[in-house]
Amino acid sequence: MSVAADKGHRDELRQPGTDELAPTWASFFDHVGTDGLADLNRRNDNLQRQIRDNGVTYNVYADAATGQQRPWALDLFPMIVSPKDWAQIEAGVLQRTRLLNAMMADLYGPRELLKRALLPAALVQGHPGYLRAMQGVKPVGGTWLHIVAFDLAHGPDGRWWVVGQRTQAPSGLGYLLENRIAIARQFPKAFAGMKVQRLAASYRALMDGIKAMAPEGENARIALLTPGPYNETYFEHAYLARYLGLTLVEGNDLTVRDQRLYLKTLSGLEPVHALIKRLDDEWLDPLELRSDSRLGVPGLLQVLRAGNLLLANAPGSAPLESSAVLGFMPAISRHLLGEELSLPSLATWWCGEDAALREVLPLLKDSVIKPTYPHSGRDTAMGQSLKARELDEWAGRMLRHPDDYTVQAWLPLAQTPTWIGERLGGSPGRIKNDGTPSAGQAEPGVGAIAPRSSMLRVFALADGPQSWRMLPGGLVRLAPRGQLMASMQRGGSSADCWVQTEGVVDHTSLLQSAPSTMALAQHKRPVTSRAAENLFWLGRYTERAENSIRLAQIVLNHLGGEEPNSKPLMAWLSATAHENSLVLPDVPAAEQSARVFARSLMAGLSPEPGTPLAGQSFSVGFNLRALKASAAQVRERLSQEHWNLIERTEAGFARDCAEMAADAEYANTEALAALQNASELLAAITGAQTDRMVRDSGWRLLSVGRHIERLITLSRALMLGLEHGCVHDQAGFEAVVALFDSTITFHAQYQQRRDMVALIDLLVMDRDNPRSLAWVVQTLRSRLAKLSQSATPQDAVLAQGLPDPDTWVLADLSNWQRHPEGKRHWGDLEALLEDCEDAAGELSEEITRLHFSHADSKNQTLSA
Repeated sequence: MSVAADKGHRDELRQPGTDELAPTWASFFDHVGTDGLADLNRRNDNLQRQIRDNGVTYNVYADAATGQQRPWALDLFPMIVSPKDWAQIEAGVLQRTRLLNAMMADLYGPRELLKRALLPAALVQGHPGYLRAMQGVKPVGGTWLHIVAFDLAHGPDGRWWVVGQRTQAPSGLGYLLENRIAIARQFPKAFAGMKVQRLAASYRALMDGIKAMAPEGENARIALLTPGPYNETYFEHAYLARYLGLTLVEGNDLTVRDQRLYLKTLSGLEPVHALIKRLDDEWLDPLELRSDSRLGVPGLLQVLRAGNLLLANAPGSAPLESSAVLGFMPAISRHLLGEELSLPSLATWWCGEDAALREVLPLLKDSVIKPTYPHSGRDTAMGQSLKARELDEWAGRMLRHPDDYTVQAWLPLAQTPTWIGERLGGSPGRIKNDGTPSAGQAEPGVGAIAPRSSMLRVFALADGPQSWRMLPGGLVRLAPRGQLMASMQRGGSSADCWVQTEGVVDHTSLLQSAPSTMALAQHKRPVTSRAAENLFWLGRYTERAENSIRLAQIVLNHLGGEEPNSKPLMAWLSATAHENSLVLPDVPAAEQSARVFARSLMAGLSPEPGTPLAGQSFSVGFNLRALKASAAQVRERLSQEHWNLIERTEAGFARDCAEMAADAEYANTEALAALQNASELLAAITGAQTDRMVRDSGWRLLSVGRHIERLITLSRALMLGLEHGCVHDQAGFEAVVALFDSTITFHAQYQQRRDMVALIDLLVMDRDNPRSLAWVVQTLRSRLAKLSQSATPQDAVLAQGLPDPDTWVLADLSNWQRHPEGKRHWGDLEALLEDCEDAAGELSEEITRLHFSHADSKNQTLSA
């Protein structure tokens, strides 16, 4: 057998008081079989690879070592809950959910709990999360709480205990679903043979319940509100939105007009009837709650008061999340429900009551000290880990500010078996040659079973008015090895939870509740204005990064060569690099000091994040970071491969530049190698955007953004080539053609000719060259015409503001006159280039006004 759990902790692997496997685990190992047990390392490797490939992440704010994002930590073995245990959990959780909902109705209604002193006013009205703006509000459908989470611990005596409850925006529903899919794939035979309850029916019931209670019923538009990609659990927000078929929105995607909530889309404002929120209440409405919030929607609470929106969960439940409330719930249950709580919570004392404070001070060593109110700056402390002096210091703080502290009895968390796919050097159990778990030393490459403290988060989901059902599973959090606190932010990991049933397994699928195929075929996913704007700038920054890389390569190749360059070419290189922000404005021109110019360009390729804008060039590294930032805002619309390419490109270029900058001398060859690597990866990114994205309105705006950027950059570069005369010498001619990425095409078509007619024909007139101005303008017109059919008819009007390639005549554009000072003047060509550049800039501004700002809409309701 595996090594036993720590003394005082329940061992989930064994039957209590024996060395025999618990029935659930005996069944699990029987289904896995001898060959399967010998194959656990490979399965674990497959699991970790699957997590990485799927891009499952958890953002750790303080993790400076690995950056903000790290892969989701998932153990190979599930926690297994027997039907008997689950029946106890289910009855107690559903009872507590009804109680919490009744408490919300009372706290924002008659407030009998406060009048009868069943709940201290300081815990409610003194709580920063109590929303006076919700007083007297009755939620749509009569249900306050649609999703409630409870953190449970399995005690040494086999009883389940409530440790905490989450009512504002409980996290875990997306992660547990990903955990289930990943683990069931590793143990398909055991999963089917052990009659594990499925999850889809509960998610379907939640959606059906929301539709039943929403103002528009079955036709309700439901969205999921996220704080954005920098939130710690953003992955599951996007994951849940995809799984449930919801539109993922941020606060600035929504607007309030006439006491109703609308989604800003490319087609205009579309009503939203129900909103599942994934941010805490205080951020919801900057008009009535936190004025500094940029995550919510101005006027949202007024929409609730008007009864025009179902918000899951209703705002104002933050006081219920305080650990202090747990100590008062038995009496409240007797008052509101007339029932005793069937699922106990750990003994809890709120120190704001003098009698409770005196009772608990001698017990601190065997307790957990928690902050009563959120964001108070106070940490949770385990009494067992504190020395005598530290306990005295805590007692002093509690005596000075008793209301701020809550004390909870410490419960030794049950320890569940986990698989460690490496050599431990200690005594955890290993797998013997015959495939059975065994005590003893873990061996290299064998792997081991090790017990880890665990906590189970379960969910109650509303399936109708005043009705809830349990999700038959949960999110298991595992404490790091050798620690007793299960927290993902403190380096913990997760596990799946298998709930067994003695009845028939429900094989419900969400697809069974989906609209008909015909309805789905006619329904297109809306493109929000925020997503459209970020896709537009994703296209622009992708093109800008490509152009800046190509220009930097041209400059360094010419300035680092042995042959002297002509003055016109040097002037063009200098002017074009300055125009494209590859060097700072005060850097001397290349014709003055080629060496200084090249060094300055290399130094500014990838400025350190945080460098003041006045002190950095907006060069390749800046453009790649901007590209990544735009992509992060529409992560749910990109394939995992596409996102991985973007991350690799940005990180790899920054790393290459950092290594290059470590030397006293910037190496031209190292800089060119870094640029070449980035160029190759950007080509793959372009391919992903071109061939692997659905051609919807969002993609068309991405393409429009790319071609606007291309038209501006190439028109201006050719204009500078005419102004400085570099197109009239051989090296300058070749440099301009190279910037247009048309060198191979030019030589294949014109061999060694280097006259202006050939250059204008290929770079301006050629409708088959994707880098020519005619092709770019023609493509922009086509994209806008298609966009006018799916977004707004005004897009077709915007296309008319672009120059018409059908009116361009090669003979006219090739005519030139000589100025008195001897320079050539290309009147028609220069006028066309200026027209193209101006039209592209105006088009960008008009698209922003039309699709992204909605600033010309009328009748916006901002407050009551």
